[in-house]
Amino acid sequence: MPKAAMEMHPRKVIVASCVGSALEWYDFFIYATAAGLVFGKLFFADFGGKGTLIALATFGVGFIARPFGGLFFGYLGDRIGRKPVLLITLMMVGIGTVLIGLLPTYEQIGIWAPILLVTMRLMQGFGAGAEYTGAVILLAEYAPVGKRGFWCSFAPAGVGLGMMLASSAFWLVSQLPQEQFMDWGWRLPFLASIVIIAFGLFVRYRIDETPVFETIAAEPEKKSKNPIVESLTKQPRNFFVVLGARLAENGFGYLFPVFGLSYAVNTLEFPKDQSLFVLMTSYVVQIACVIGFAALSDRIGRRPVYIAGALFGCLIAFPFFWLLESKSFLASIAAFWLAQIAVGMMFGVQAAYFSELFGPARRFSGFAFARELGSLLAGGPAPALATLMVSWASGSSWPVALYSIFLGLCTAYAVWMGPETYRDDIAVDQLESDATTLRARAQVA
Repeated sequence: MPKAAMEMHPRKVIVASCVGSALEWYDFFIYATAAGLVFGKLFFADFGGKGTLIALATFGVGFIARPFGGLFFGYLGDRIGRKPVLLITLMMVGIGTVLIGLLPTYEQIGIWAPILLVTMRLMQGFGAGAEYTGAVILLAEYAPVGKRGFWCSFAPAGVGLGMMLASSAFWLVSQLPQEQFMDWGWRLPFLASIVIIAFGLFVRYRIDETPVFETIAAEPEKKSKNPIVESLTKQPRNFFVVLGARLAENGFGYLFPVFGLSYAVNTLEFPKDQSLFVLMTSYVVQIACVIGFAALSDRIGRRPVYIAGALFGCLIAFPFFWLLESKSFLASIAAFWLAQIAVGMMFGVQAAYFSELFGPARRFSGFAFARELGSLLAGGPAPALATLMVSWASGSSWPVALYSIFLGLCTAYAVWMGPETYRDDIAVDQLESDATTLRARAQVA
């Protein structure tokens, strides 16, 4: 990697990645929060008392669009560059969010209200299918040797920042009288995202293309004509490692905070502002864990840290709900903080690990498509599925805890079966490197 390019503007690269990730997940999480608290009453009021369940199901609709966004923008990222895709996806996610804040409700336009809401959710999902991947790859391809885990952690740290901002925004507007909150207060967090969009576009426009992609662009024969097919045919094990690794990280990330918030407010009847405050503080813990465990993975490897996070999530699955069901404020803090430690251990390491699993010419496509396909399998359906489980179990949380343990064990096994990558040169296609080594050995023999 050219040293001059790497040293050109490290702070700009980190800020560009972190801000984009913050916007994406701010947008996604304010939707998730609104789905659990207000959308059921405002957009699905005429659905036989199942408004909250249907609203949480529409949260999962965004995940249907994400793999398609990963395919489309991943291909563009490998063919025309990382930077253009980062700008396009940031705008798409942001515009979808702002428009949600302007939508009329079911009472105003009837069935068109939920139709438009789902349409905006699909727009969010299509753009988000490559937004985070692009932010991570930007960092990975600029990172100094031996510090890739630490550098890449600023993209998932941006996710935690976005979620903290989202829960903070809803905590602030929840202080309004209930009538004002339901009338117009819930719209403010959606409309506020326009500030993050403007700042993110400004920062991203001023960065250069990554040194790794510039090398590929200078030698067109190195470009992959069909990067998504090659990621599946040349590195099938790595593709499925990403799928499996996503199950617990993404599942926990939506089961504990998103479903946990809905469960605390709607089933256990926690005060809404108290629950949002607890959730808001838990993201400080997640951000610290993301950066700390990612840095640790630079020393001991990605796999040990990732597997430990998945197994820790299994251990706290039942205690998480026991703590909430105690209806103690301090116990609820402990529950959400423990959950964020498990998520942070996996999420922090994931950024560098997924980037390292694919060669540079197919990195964007393989990373984006596999990651978002994993999101569709685990994160998207998790809140609605958990709500159904609790309903089936007459208000009990034990089926959700068992489901969480299943996801954690699947992820631990998938990562255990995967390669260790923390010492790999990200600018080199490991397949080509291995082939060169074999040819050299054959000539010597």
